[in-house]
Amino acid sequence: MLEQIIQPLLKWYDANHRELPWRESRDPYHIWISEIMLQQTRVEAVRPYFDRFIEALPTIHDLAGCPEDRLLKLWEGLGYYNRVRNMQQAAIQIEEQYGGKLPADFDSLRSLKGIGDYTAGAIASIAFDLPVPAVDGNVLRIWSRLIGCDEDILKDKVKKEAFRQLKEVMPEQRGGDLNQAFMDLGSLICLPKGASHCQACPLQFICQACKQGLTEVLPVRKKAKERRLEERTILVVRDGDKVALRKRKEQGLLAGMYELPGLEGFYREEEVLTYLKQRQLIPLYIEKLKDAKHVFSHVEWQMRGFLIRVASLEDTSENDWLFVDAKTAMQEYPLPSAFRAYASYVNIQPGTFQGKETRHPAANRRKI
Repeated sequence: MLEQIIQPLLKWYDANHRELPWRESRDPYHIWISEIMLQQTRVEAVRPYFDRFIEALPTIHDLAGCPEDRLLKLWEGLGYYNRVRNMQQAAIQIEEQYGGKLPADFDSLRSLKGIGDYTAGAIASIAFDLPVPAVDGNVLRIWSRLIGCDEDILKDKVKKEAFRQLKEVMPEQRGGDLNQAFMDLGSLICLPKGASHCQACPLQFICQACKQGLTEVLPVRKKAKERRLEERTILVVRDGDKVALRKRKEQGLLAGMYELPGLEGFYREEEVLTYLKQRQLIPLYIEKLKDAKHVFSHVEWQMRGFLIRVASLEDTSENDWLFVDAKTAMQEYPLPSAFRAYASYVNIQPGTFQGKETRHPAANRRKI
């Protein structure tokens, strides 16, 4: 049955494909970078990051040798920072094992750090025109609706079966176009949660979910675990025109990134002042900020914030905080978007390309 979808889908793609910067050439490096960026991130959000990344690191050699802070700064705002760390490790592998060029082989691509079946299939097919499927969530959704699969698409056996069936019908030529057609169909037509535009779909004639009225039922996905809630108190500590930053641990969530200093749990105003004094800082005034939250894949931060101005200290050698001005922080220090709500109080916009001045009312401010 799946053999019947190839020509209609390619014909639809020829007429309706999206114009994207990484499709302007078949450069394997560009395709690799874009595919990693597009994982769990919308296409429109990726465009400026892709352009900036390629301009800053135009070759695999540049990526392999990039200092970590600069690398994370280029990735700032995309999240899932281990992805870019894995890319750098893969770039080093490519330099050492493949002469600085991505290998034109699915299994060799699959052996690189951070590259799984989907990314290997995308690079192999789009860059090297190899007949290999690239099976991600979009493709699994389309496939399950086409054949009427009522099994959980997140199960490994179901993913493997989808890969096997699609590999059997991959054309010897235009495999990359077919994979990109699936990507575009899943983004434009065969949408999740029953919101599909079936009347505009080139595969409607064969789709079992459409024929049986099951587009709101398929695909079947096991319900995700509820996110763990964590309470945090965020401190926006200012010394003149400078703001305090702290580097996070090299392991765990947001590893190696910089952050606004924080405390686990919700602290009251007096507890915050006591904490700062214990760090040999002298608070001058404190202001309670609006509560905020940030959602990660498995964790949700519920945040309480304070803006505190401290007296300048001659000796901060025992303090693990850095005091930097907003412009320097924007340009040099990778700050996750999790802190955007509070960084804006000192005119820092994590994950953006230019700082934008933001003014906030001085309510709840108290001199010490």
